[in-house]
Amino acid sequence: MSIIRPLVLAAAALASTGASAAPIEILFVGNSYTFGRVDPVMSYNAANVHDLTAAFNAASSTGSNPWEPHPWGGIAGIFKQFTVEKGLDYDVSISARNAASLRGHFLNTANAAWDLRGNIASQKWDAVVLQEQSDASLPYGAGKNANPLQFRAYADKIEQFIHNGAAQSYTETAMYGGLANCQLAGGSVSACNQVRSIGANANANPNAKVYLTETWARPDMVFAHLNTTPNTSSPTGSPIPVAGSPATLYYNTLAAMTKDLHDSIYGEASANGHFAGVIGAGDAFQIALDTGAVKTTGFYDANGVFVPNDASSMNLWWDDYLHASKYGSYLDALVQFGTITGLDPRSLGGAEIAARDLGISQANALTLQAIAARQLGFAVPAPATLPTLALGLGVLALARRRSRP
Repeated sequence: MSIIRPLVLAAAALASTGASAAPIEILFVGNSYTFGRVDPVMSYNAANVHDLTAAFNAASSTGSNPWEPHPWGGIAGIFKQFTVEKGLDYDVSISARNAASLRGHFLNTANAAWDLRGNIASQKWDAVVLQEQSDASLPYGAGKNANPLQFRAYADKIEQFIHNGAAQSYTETAMYGGLANCQLAGGSVSACNQVRSIGANANANPNAKVYLTETWARPDMVFAHLNTTPNTSSPTGSPIPVAGSPATLYYNTLAAMTKDLHDSIYGEASANGHFAGVIGAGDAFQIALDTGAVKTTGFYDANGVFVPNDASSMNLWWDDYLHASKYGSYLDALVQFGTITGLDPRSLGGAEIAARDLGISQANALTLQAIAARQLGFAVPAPATLPTLALGLGVLALARRRSRP
């Protein structure tokens, strides 16, 4: 399909948005992938994002890491900056916890002070982005936390909680269709048969757009290396190799892991039918690898010790080769932006402000924007269609002028 029609439609949508007094309320639900794990991403633009777990952490930091101080901006903060640059009015919030699963968000499994489900019910959202644990959606045995039954069940539970919000009581035995399935999903007999009572969500919105984020393949699950432990005296908790302790590997290639993530997460969105779509960050990572635009080898040396990032090439991963680097987070946020707004990420341009703030060169920003655009299916407009494109941009400019006080 030609890109011109989507651009004109997007311009018309922006005109409507610009004329509205109310911002679009959006919530990002997830974990360290969502809040970015390390600076410069973790705290990026935090002043313009509502960190809904900051107060929880202040009340009880049990289970939190000292190198991950609040407030968080993360992917939500980068997304917010993109929307400001395009003249869009989004009110952005984030509800995240390190290593949180969707089940953990729904059942508040962290500690009594962290009411993550309460964050979801705290207001009427126009859009919600859900991110599962990085490897939880994989087939059983394909990751340390692989639990596809649990992923699908709680993705459904949270989607229903957002859209319908009715009070409910259930057991996981019944939810999974039997005790054997519940135990396969990691539950004990007592946990499977426990009655779980969930209060109503008074702020449910049947029109909310709920998205699933496709996580990315992990070099630490593919390439031979030593296990690591966090350096607790480091300001980033940087990884320290554990001598003589080879890590368990699960895949032969990053592409094979990407395929399993894609099949599981897109499969859940298709099977449920109430999701607005999938944010294909993992597919974008794979496109970057396939095109050779980023670092593709040499994550570990011959002794199994991680090779830290350097300036020789864009590395989408941080030093633990699990979390995203600033480049990977920027690419993730670009795909989020394009999916949610319908705009081509390339429209942000090489002088884009978040890239500048994060220390990403204009050339690299343009490369990552092109990768995101490719993942999203945007094409280069043919010369004959440029007048139509100009018309669409003119509509957008008019909408912005009218929306100014």
